[in-house]
Amino acid sequence: MREFGMTQRGEKVHAIDLSAHGLSATVLTLGGILQGLRMDGTAHSMTLGRDTVADYDGAYAYFGALVGPVANRLRDATARIGDKTHRFEKNENGKTLLHGGSTGLHKKIWHIDEDVPESVILSVDLPDGEGGMPGNRRITARYEITGPGTLRLTVTSRTDTETLINVAHHGYWNLDGSDCVAGHELRITADHYLPADKDTLPTGVIRPVAGGDFDFRDGKPFAPGQPEIDHNFCLSRARTTLRDVLWLKGQSGRQMVMATTEPGVQVFDHRNMDPLYHGLAIEAQAWPDAPNCPGFPDITLGPGETCTQVTEWRFS
Repeated sequence: MREFGMTQRGEKVHAIDLSAHGLSATVLTLGGILQGLRMDGTAHSMTLGRDTVADYDGAYAYFGALVGPVANRLRDATARIGDKTHRFEKNENGKTLLHGGSTGLHKKIWHIDEDVPESVILSVDLPDGEGGMPGNRRITARYEITGPGTLRLTVTSRTDTETLINVAHHGYWNLDGSDCVAGHELRITADHYLPADKDTLPTGVIRPVAGGDFDFRDGKPFAPGQPEIDHNFCLSRARTTLRDVLWLKGQSGRQMVMATTEPGVQVFDHRNMDPLYHGLAIEAQAWPDAPNCPGFPDITLGPGETCTQVTEWRFS
């Protein structure tokens, strides 16, 4: 563990370096951020990270961070939990709750519970009512290098009151270390996706990918704007066992295989960041705005229950 910097709020941020099985990773206590990930013999990181806390306090707040407690968006920043409608912060365009708002996980300094060469366990406690969300909640994240070229993230969540939980890792990936991810081949084993409206919220329709621009089942090169992507790809109707769902291959030949337990994966093409299309955001999660869309997988967590979300990235 080493000091990484200081937030605008005067909080110390530490970096934890992991190394095993030909892979090295750097994780920050700020936001549980995966700040860097390299294979032995490769100079560049395969995930986009920043070198200063000031960057993460600013425009790069979500880069590599754990976002939640409810990742993605909630329409009108409202949701019904049990028999009560809860209202949250409208932190995106004055309309929606995005990634938990100003008290989201990406803003938290996580506690280091365990730090060994190949893994780190971080935890954070969220008090009842923070950000309008009910329940005293504990969220634990374990980053672990489990084998050759393999990084696994396990997130567990518990609560003492019925609440909503949908944590996601908001990593941006560029396997070539280039300025633009164009030409990376993307394959996703999703037969359906969620069309989005002008506020990037799902319309409630579950649309087949067959025959359309969002059909990545056989793999194809990513081309900026063809189509513009900030959509959820539907992998299943519920959380399930760990299975391979997405392949990303750089022009260098380096490949990433992502496996997850989650029912969806949000892909965002980085079209409004600098530099444009620098990386693809790939976020395994439950479907966005689930409480407001009948038929979407439930993200409710009750007292005495444990939500376990696992995502694994394998590189070759």
